[in-house]
Amino acid sequence: MKRVHYAWVVAVVTFIALLGSAGFRATPGVLIVPLENEFGWNRAVISVAVSINLILFGLTGPFAAALMDRFGVRAVTVGALTTVATGAFLTTVMSSPWQLYILWGVVVGLGTGCMASVLAATVANRWFVQRRGLVLGALTAAGATGQLIFLPVLGWLAENAGWRLSAITVALAAIAVVPLVAVFMRSRPSDVGVRAYGASEADATPLNTGSPIVNAFRGLRIGVRSRDFWLLGGSFFICGASTNGLIGTHLIPASIDHGMAEVTAASLLAVIGIFDVVGTLASGYLTDRVDSRWLLFFYYGLRGLSLLLLPYVFGSPQFALILFIVFYGLDWVATVPPTVQLARKVFGAQNFAIVYGWIFAAHQFGAATIAFAAGAVRTFFGDYQIAFMSSGLLCLVAAGLVLRIARERPGRVEVREPVAAYS
Repeated sequence: MKRVHYAWVVAVVTFIALLGSAGFRATPGVLIVPLENEFGWNRAVISVAVSINLILFGLTGPFAAALMDRFGVRAVTVGALTTVATGAFLTTVMSSPWQLYILWGVVVGLGTGCMASVLAATVANRWFVQRRGLVLGALTAAGATGQLIFLPVLGWLAENAGWRLSAITVALAAIAVVPLVAVFMRSRPSDVGVRAYGASEADATPLNTGSPIVNAFRGLRIGVRSRDFWLLGGSFFICGASTNGLIGTHLIPASIDHGMAEVTAASLLAVIGIFDVVGTLASGYLTDRVDSRWLLFFYYGLRGLSLLLLPYVFGSPQFALILFIVFYGLDWVATVPPTVQLARKVFGAQNFAIVYGWIFAAHQFGAATIAFAAGAVRTFFGDYQIAFMSSGLLCLVAAGLVLRIARERPGRVEVREPVAAYS
């Protein structure tokens, strides 16, 4: 019987780790209304905490990538899961907005930011040559799968047993994954004496040593010199503004505004997770075969059209909302595999994880901006229409930006400054 390549073990463990931490990514939309009802905080106040969380979720990415280079994927992932669990547990005893900002915003934002998309990109890049796009799609879909599992449960708990039990459930899920990561996770194929899956030779990419903070900022210096970095970062800013910052945070409250029960609204968001798994896996498969720029063009364009129609869907027969959920779900994070692929081609195998971390930070700045802005729009105008339509128009802008990203020219080798190692 042929032995299973250890790359698949690492991929499965990474998937489960991302799944275990996905609960808190699903929590904001579920808890906004319960926090509003118990403490009297308006949605603009609560959305500040969501924005802090999303900013740190993204901004931690390049430093997490540098930490993984320096201390290993296992140590960083175990620390991140423990941090998420701690923040979630302490959230249950908060009583003031500043505590919400520290715990939900800072602590959990830092913990989830050490995994997220950067962990998936690092594992796929180090462990796979063949099937890299497909594996990246599967790991990206872990968040959607976690959303599918957690959202209906968290929604039911928040409505019937109180929001604190929802937070405790999320914390337990994160901490339960720690032993699995500690036992089976490895940083590189060489740690277990194998080559990356599909590789014809051992990985010769040198390790980045020295200060992770210095290396992270050197990665930023590499990025900002490239026009493609700004195009990738700008389009990913819009991606964040149109997904977890807007729909992930505000679809449930918007649905409740239109008379829907919270459990039903949470279930709709979970259905997005079902179709997101399908869409992201398909995107990973296509990324191995199709020009990533054109994939992104279609993803952003179709997403923009769907968001422009969303305000009118709420007032239509229920099948129209279900149609939006299916269509939007297929596109939710399908942008990640082609964006990672483009970043790797432009910046090279050694540098791309840290540089991609900064691109992902732009994604989360976009998410944080719209999370707060949509809450403020709802507070001052009484509905979300302006937020949904503005995000849709931005997606159409992103569809144009990605076509300007340079193609890899045959026979041309780009020399990029390495993230320097020093002792």
